Amino acid sequence: MSLYAAYAGNLDARLMTRRAPHSPLRATGWLNGWRLTFGGEQLGWEGALATVVEDPGAQVFVALYDVAPMDEESLDRWEGVGLGIYRRARVRVHTLEREESAWMYVLNGYEGGLPSARYLGEVADAAESAGAPHDYVMELRKRPC
Repeated sequence: MSLYAAYAGNLDARLMTRRAPHSPLRATGWLNGWRLTFGGEQLGWEGALATVVEDPGAQVFVALYDVAPMDEESLDRWEGVGLGIYRRARVRVHTLEREESAWMYVLNGYEGGLPSARYLGEVADAAESAGAPHDYVMELRKRPC
């Protein structure tokens, strides 16, 4: 098993159950020194795609999943790793219990562009269902689209 830090739409446990059915949710936490943003507008189906970029003063709410080896290839396919859309990166996630090393997907594209209203709503709904603080969810809902 390896740990995967999910942000944006993959915070939704129901969605992750379909994408990685053998990979249970372990915890939620914060990815410090990174911020949620959007980019690769030309790659998205309805606008820019969610990603994270390093930013010393920011943090991103994440869910940690214990990813079973049989689900890794499925997640890579879903995120377009073979197509060069996203790549894996190693990060440190802070949970209530400890700091954990995990991998996450980062967009192989420049920051910029706006997500569609529908996509941004899905990102905010996923954060809310994962237990993100209310102010974090509200900030997501107020972002331009």
